[in-house]
Amino acid sequence: MPDSLDFSGTTLDGAPYDAAQLLGKPAVLWFWAPWCATCAGQAQSVADDHEEYAGRLAFLGVAGMGTTKAMRQFVSDMQVGAVTHLNDPKLKIWTKFTIVEQSTYVMIDAAGKIVNRSYLDDLALTGALRKLVS
Repeated sequence: MPDSLDFSGTTLDGAPYDAAQLLGKPAVLWFWAPWCATCAGQAQSVADDHEEYAGRLAFLGVAGMGTTKAMRQFVSDMQVGAVTHLNDPKLKIWTKFTIVEQSTYVMIDAAGKIVNRSYLDDLALTGALRKLVS
C-alpha cells in the first residue's frame, strides 16, 4: 500500500472510509473549509469534473476547519454531494498531506504517487486532470 493512500476517515454522512479503495486509478483530494469563498468558487468545477471523469478518476473532498453541520450545508448549497467528502475536524488528513491552507488539491496517480499538491484555478485544474488520466 502506498503511503499516500494509507489513511482512513469518516464521511460527512458518518460512514467509515478507507483510502485503500482509491488504489489502481488516479485520485484528486480536495481540501476545503465550509467558510472558504475560494472553495465555494471551485465547487462547480469539482462537481463538473467529477461527473466528466467518472469511472476514470476518483474525487475525494476532505473538509476541515468547520463544524460538521457547516460542512454538510456547504456540500448541499454548493451541490457537490455526488463527491464523497470526509469530515476531518482534527485535521489529521490535512496534516498527513502537509496541507496548510484551503483550497488545496492533492493529485495521486494510479500507482499512489503524489504528482501535484497545490492550489489550482479552474483552468489549471482542467489541464492537470487531463494529464492525470492520460
